[in-house]
Amino acid sequence: MLITAMEHHSNIVPWQILCEEKRAHLKVTPINDRGEVRLDAFAKLLGPRTKIVAVTHVSNALGTVNPIRRMIELAHAVNVPVLVDGAQAVPHLSVDVRALDCDFYAFSGHKVYGPTGIGVLYGKAALLESMPPYQTGGEMISSVTFEKTMYNKLPFKFEAGTPDIAGAIGLHAALEYLNGLGMNNVTAHEHDLLDYATEAVAAIRGVRLIGTANQRAGVLSFVLEGVHPHDIGTILDQEGIAVRTGHHCAQPVMDRFGIPATARASFALYNTKDEVDTLARGIRKVKEVFA
Repeated sequence: MLITAMEHHSNIVPWQILCEEKRAHLKVTPINDRGEVRLDAFAKLLGPRTKIVAVTHVSNALGTVNPIRRMIELAHAVNVPVLVDGAQAVPHLSVDVRALDCDFYAFSGHKVYGPTGIGVLYGKAALLESMPPYQTGGEMISSVTFEKTMYNKLPFKFEAGTPDIAGAIGLHAALEYLNGLGMNNVTAHEHDLLDYATEAVAAIRGVRLIGTANQRAGVLSFVLEGVHPHDIGTILDQEGIAVRTGHHCAQPVMDRFGIPATARASFALYNTKDEVDTLARGIRKVKEVFA
């Protein structure tokens, strides 16, 4: 199994558990100092014993947009299926799973302004047909006798029990809202904000940006010399500025950059340049407090 060094814990821990159960091995593709996956190393790690590649589309801790299509091409060249964690990509980018040719793609409802506790798993039909159900209950069966159970057709085979009907309706509404805005418009707005914020925050003496890939989306992670990120977050909160601080469920990423945590500003379709200016002023206030 092959992942990258920038994965969220949710794309690490399940594979570690599976490795323990199946006596498999987890291999990790390194990233460079900008927070970009090293494609040369990725290609070398692929081989006849690789069973699956699991990779994030966009890093939640760095904002890096991975070259997913090229990674899928490299994996498919040696007949390895690819699962893409799209939780951080779908809110920011236009995603076409058929164009990517990924084998599986997953994202969470709450990341696209929908309800919590629901998400989407896309999979190629041939692969889903070959897989057994992972849970049992109503809807996932077509017939049951004491001798044999016949499973339902896709997608019902993997939808045991009463579905989250309310969540599905809410998620549909959220996706319709985003589609109505136009994902290209959302991407352009957020890209403009991120460029503006990168310039404004990087200009502050003592700030170190964590994750400076050429292709980024959604987030700006940084540390401030001599100040713990938790203290940054506390003071910014007092100024009415919401950021997240900590390891962002990506501890290996923090280890890669030799830091315990970062402060992370997240940008979305509703943010403005005025808010970016407020963030920059807030960081300067943090500096004054710890001067």
